[in-house]
Amino acid sequence: MNDKSSSTVGSRWPEAIVSAALVGAAALVIADSLRVGNGWADDGPQSGYFPFYIGVLLLLSSGTVLVKTLLRWRGENPAFADRTQLASVLAVLMPMTVYVGAIWLLGIYVSSFVLIGYFMRRHGKYRWLVTATVSAAVPLVVYLVFERWFLVLLPKGPLETLLGM
Repeated sequence: MNDKSSSTVGSRWPEAIVSAALVGAAALVIADSLRVGNGWADDGPQSGYFPFYIGVLLLLSSGTVLVKTLLRWRGENPAFADRTQLASVLAVLMPMTVYVGAIWLLGIYVSSFVLIGYFMRRHGKYRWLVTATVSAAVPLVVYLVFERWFLVLLPKGPLETLLGM
C-alpha cells in the first residue's frame, strides 16, 4: 500500500520513534548493568551479566533499524497502517494504559477483574454470567498461584486491604 492518501500513516515516524526509544532503553539497561557489575564473580555471574548482553543485543538490533530508517528517510514511505487498523490498536492500547495506572490505585486484582470484564463484554460480546465468572476466576487463580504458592506479593489496593489479603 504505497498510497499517500490521508487514510494511511507512513512507516517512517513510527519506525524512527520506536527504534529510538528502544535504543534509549538499551542504553539504560547497559549503563545499569555496568553499575551493578556485569562480569563473572567467584560464585557465578554478577547481577548485571545477563541484562548487559540483552541490552547489547537490543542496542544493536534497534540501532540497526534506526540507522536504516534514517538512511532511507527521503525515499519511499510505505504505509504503516490505515486509520481502521490504528483504531483497532488504540481500542486495546487505551484500556491497557488505564489498567496499568489503575494497578497503582486499585491493586492488581480489582484492576484485572475490571479489565477482563471490559474486554469480554466489549470485544468478546460474552454474556454477563460468563464475564463475571471469568473476571473473578482469573485474579483468584493469580492470587493463589503467586501469593499463596510462590509467596510473591503483588500490588494491593484498598479493597484487598479491607479483605485482609
